[in-house]
Amino acid sequence: MTETQTPILEVRDLGRIFGGIVAINDLSLSVQEGTIHGLIGPNGAGKTTTFNVISGFYPPSRGQIIYRGEDVSGRPTSALAERGLIRTFQGTTLFHELSVLENVLLGCHRSAKASVLSRILGTDRNIEKAATEKARGILKFLGLEDLTDELTANLSHGHQRALGLAVALAADPKLLLLDEPFTGMNPEETRQMIELVQRVRKEQNVTIMLIEHDMQAVMGLCDIITVLNFGSLLTEGTPEEVRTNPAVIEAYLGTAIDAA
Repeated sequence: MTETQTPILEVRDLGRIFGGIVAINDLSLSVQEGTIHGLIGPNGAGKTTTFNVISGFYPPSRGQIIYRGEDVSGRPTSALAERGLIRTFQGTTLFHELSVLENVLLGCHRSAKASVLSRILGTDRNIEKAATEKARGILKFLGLEDLTDELTANLSHGHQRALGLAVALAADPKLLLLDEPFTGMNPEETRQMIELVQRVRKEQNVTIMLIEHDMQAVMGLCDIITVLNFGSLLTEGTPEEVRTNPAVIEAYLGTAIDAA
């Protein structure tokens, strides 16, 4: 891990209101480059809304989002993706009627885009070849190369989650927001996904921020954990600091944290 003192992401006094309902209330946090940063909290704490605002799906009602030193508050998702801020979702957003390789190729759309000039010059083939090589390389990195031609609908839940990670990597993330990457997984699938996330951080130099309800996975994976409750910051610290914080235990009624 290459941790620096310069945050790759800063959230400053962030607020998001939906028709009078305060979903995020003056939230401030920072994510250091090279870390795995957890965002946890009870149901309804505002975690997914925070991700939606950071990634451009909702504009903030107030406050700022600073990404790689630039104020990107209210920028659309596409503009943030071009800058390497990529977000996944709780449910897989895969095309089940396509093959594994075809799904990753769609994730390579930026590098595979062919301009009118490239069509005239006949260079489309080179672009497509480069995209295919990139996609195959990502699948090999994640251990999915044997499933390249498999129909996505036929994959196990764990493999579909890993494929979702492959599609995200195809977009060349600098900061990857993972929304509940371990949901619905059995213990072995969870273990394998944890290893993949660790490899992505270490070998692909991707900073990761994740939302997750599996406290054992969070505690074993994250460097820093931010805890939300009712849209506000409850506490932040290392896994051990968060695990033993009385306010966190109370917010979870002792169940999830004690189980970790």
